[in-house]
Amino acid sequence: MKLASLFSGGKDSTYAVYRAKKAGHDIECLVSIFPKSEESPLLHYPNIPSTSLQAKSMKIPQIVSHTSTDDPETETLELQNLLEKAKKDFGIDGIVHGGLFSDYQRVRFERIGNNLGLEIISPLWHADQKNYLQELLDSGFKFIITSVTSAGLDQTWLGREITPQDVEQLVKLSTKHGFNLAFEGGEAETFVTDCPLFCSPIGVIQANKIWDGYRGRFEITEAILEKQC
Repeated sequence: MKLASLFSGGKDSTYAVYRAKKAGHDIECLVSIFPKSEESPLLHYPNIPSTSLQAKSMKIPQIVSHTSTDDPETETLELQNLLEKAKKDFGIDGIVHGGLFSDYQRVRFERIGNNLGLEIISPLWHADQKNYLQELLDSGFKFIITSVTSAGLDQTWLGREITPQDVEQLVKLSTKHGFNLAFEGGEAETFVTDCPLFCSPIGVIQANKIWDGYRGRFEITEAILEKQC
């Protein structure tokens, strides 16, 4: 099946592309929306501009748009418009997304799919969270934390590349503080720097770390593909 990927550059949307390709689907394009602010209830905010490097490393075309408001209905309509363009330009039959548990997102994606006659593919839906994180690392995915918004996650996590030891620490912290281990509730966001889909790792050259005492962001200001491909 020809698919468009709802792509934020984080571990979930990137791994959904990986799983969909392993299942035999063709990813014709990546669809990314730049939200107005971090208050967006539907879209990822940190480092969306750097997804262009990920698209280049995966050699998959990307179509993008910017929203002027954080209103979820406006964001949903803008996403539908982009997917309508993807259907026209790339002949897609469906949409793949990396949601694990969010009914808020799933309902809106299914509504768009119904409106456009596109099938929804959700390869990570209801995956066991710890097993999923371990599977990511075992599959060769490298990703960093780009935002934290939950008790138990402090500024030391910002910009950190997650290791198997970090997963064990996150299990303990999520049990103690009650956050979603896979960050599905927005407790943290991630950015993939390398994976089997990439022809080149992404090197972060410069970044700003922002921390207000409770939540923070790791904003990439300069990044490169580390090799020609």
